[in-house]
Amino acid sequence: MNMDGECMILAVQILITKFVTFLCKIFHKNGSVIPGACAYLLNSNVLEKVKYPKYVIGVTGSAGKGTTTNIIYHILKSAGYDVIYNCEGSNIINGIVTLILNNCDIKGNFKHDVLLLELDEKHMHLAFKKNKLSHLVITNITRDQPARNGSPDLIYDEIMQTLDGTTTLIINGDDPGLAKIKLNYPGNVVTYGLDKTDNSYTKITVNAVDNAYCPACHHKLQYTFYHYGHIGSYHCPNCSFSARPVDYLATDIQLDNLKMKINEQEIFLNKNILYTAYATVAAYSLCKTIGVADKLIIQALNVQKNQSKRAHDYMLLDRKVTMLESKNENALSYFQSLQYIKNQKGKKCVLLGFENVSRRYEFNDLSWLYDIDFSLLNDDDITNIVLVGRFKYDVANRLVYANVDSDKFIFVANLNDIVQTLKEQTVGDIYTMVCFD
Repeated sequence: MNMDGECMILAVQILITKFVTFLCKIFHKNGSVIPGACAYLLNSNVLEKVKYPKYVIGVTGSAGKGTTTNIIYHILKSAGYDVIYNCEGSNIINGIVTLILNNCDIKGNFKHDVLLLELDEKHMHLAFKKNKLSHLVITNITRDQPARNGSPDLIYDEIMQTLDGTTTLIINGDDPGLAKIKLNYPGNVVTYGLDKTDNSYTKITVNAVDNAYCPACHHKLQYTFYHYGHIGSYHCPNCSFSARPVDYLATDIQLDNLKMKINEQEIFLNKNILYTAYATVAAYSLCKTIGVADKLIIQALNVQKNQSKRAHDYMLLDRKVTMLESKNENALSYFQSLQYIKNQKGKKCVLLGFENVSRRYEFNDLSWLYDIDFSLLNDDDITNIVLVGRFKYDVANRLVYANVDSDKFIFVANLNDIVQTLKEQTVGDIYTMVCFD
């Protein structure tokens, strides 16, 4: 097809996307996916024709990409950049097409300084077949959605097939399965990590088996400490493969005081959970890499504070409610939520469950529940565990195997009865661990 024909098809796709988005708004429907799906059906190579800005920044990984993207946007926007990002979290191909085409003129010119995208690992190659990413942040690679993704090695391969060396990578150096990129990636790699915290531990757990061996020489890695799972400070006793040094290291991490330091600069944390520290140092590293001044990053994080995307606090029945969005089919996401609950003081009630294993498929595989260290719920301060959703008895069975006291279980058959049940049958602060639905 000649250039004029391609330009015409692109113009039609852009017009379709904008029109369907307009219709979705009129009928109060979610317009983040359907418009792009309509355009993508016409030509799946549509994104290759777009004229992109200097900065096309992707954020991907098994967990934490949404929070990281949100912080990056906050910093760049505060620093004066004209940024567009998928704030609705639509990180698969149809959502990406919707966002990009809605922000192009009729000729396919992207109309903003920065395109920032939270990217699903398995959809990156669909969106960027000819590597348009200037920068890519990778948060971690762990066992995630096993029925869909298989092993972490397969997720790694999915990410790498999109990259040709022209993209600058910003990676979590504390993840050995991710840090192996440094061994053979031909482009620029920037690393970040976290120093030891009060919650770090030295004894291996069942969750630390994803990457136990050196990717260079296959000797067993030795850890100075773990943050969670296989994420921590490691080194190979046989070769130079190691978590340290990293380009940006967060130190003096005080989660309870909502602060830490990067390059001796004190940084505010918007939530006292470890993943916020990782998301913050990842965002800091990316912004420094593209040239944002230190003072602007610090101002955005410390003065113009952004709200946490996850772990919202509310008041209900004169009791504090902390909503922890724990990602289904990801044991380490659950682990961080469980560890956070265990570390809180006072009487606690935990609301646990999910209506669907996944929003993308119906395998209903529950094997991932047995990768989660639910023994963290063996806490005298946890007075009740309220189990909800279609799989509440499956979750209860898993808790029994973790020796959690079944006398604390309360089953709620009707989701509409949750508030009444909490009011009449539970005490203490309420912590919800539910999936995104």
